[in-house]
Amino acid sequence: MDKSILVTGASGFIGSFIVEKALEEGYDVWAGVRSGSSRKFLKDARLHFAEFDFSSPAQLVRQLESHKVIHGSWDIIVHCAGVTKCRNKKEFYTVNYDYTRNFVEALQVCKMIPAQFVYISTLGIYGAQHEKDCLPITSDDTPRPVTEYGKSKYLTEQYLHSKSDFPYIFIRPTGVYGPRERDYYLMAKSMKRHVDFAAGFKTQYLTFVYVEDLVDAIFLAIEGNVRRRAYNISDGNTYSSRQFAQLIKSELGNPFVLRFTCPLFLLKIISAIAQRVASLAGKSSTLNDDKYKIMKQRNWRCDISDAQKELGYAPAYDLECGVKATVKWYKDNGWL
Repeated sequence: MDKSILVTGASGFIGSFIVEKALEEGYDVWAGVRSGSSRKFLKDARLHFAEFDFSSPAQLVRQLESHKVIHGSWDIIVHCAGVTKCRNKKEFYTVNYDYTRNFVEALQVCKMIPAQFVYISTLGIYGAQHEKDCLPITSDDTPRPVTEYGKSKYLTEQYLHSKSDFPYIFIRPTGVYGPRERDYYLMAKSMKRHVDFAAGFKTQYLTFVYVEDLVDAIFLAIEGNVRRRAYNISDGNTYSSRQFAQLIKSELGNPFVLRFTCPLFLLKIISAIAQRVASLAGKSSTLNDDKYKIMKQRNWRCDISDAQKELGYAPAYDLECGVKATVKWYKDNGWL
């Protein structure tokens, strides 16, 4: 295959898996990274690297023009760069929206718009849907994001959609887990220390997607030559928080675990305090206002029929298989 592909955010959890899949598929792969990004999972000798300063439109144009003169344009771009938690709300919009806009406008200036531009969005753009009847969230539902992360992603989607004939593909995954992922890892780490935590007393319907299944969906969309389409992505099943916890516990050897259920009103207070303390320290907190809203939402059921029918998407991992593979990786790599 002679096609070239750029993966921004290549050093991140999802980005590194996209890079590996692209290499496996025979693409000429460019890993888009920041100058200080870790390259721990980007060791393949076939990889090329491209450094970008998304904060500076002028610098971006210079970087892209330089690349074009020497290497030409990319056939496909997968834009995975972004943030999921921040020190303050403004940072979500700066990184997820402003930087994407800067990038796209620089591509236009340099006449480097690819045949397909895959934007990694989130199921969170829909906000709390069907909380009473618990019907699956579908592509026909009107997005009403409630988190700053979801709002920033939806704003970016609207910007890309507004550009006539722009060849976007929106991939909207539910909770993504797998090797190298750190947020769900904290849950496993806590359970190894004999503590489990649940949010709220009302049943929460959860959905997940193993990272390799998400990546497969991305490449099915690329290979299907689709444009200006959006796909919700999960493993097609629905779970409870207790099921998820029990699967992790089983893979840890069924340690004794104390399970604490935190009322939502108390969780809101704790999240606000954690976010404030982290902000004062110049850091981002795993527990924050956005995370509270995600845990508060009771219905994360997800309809993936569009991806199944149009792309032939068929997830290989249910939660049991995915958790088994993930926890094994954590153990093998000294995380647990």
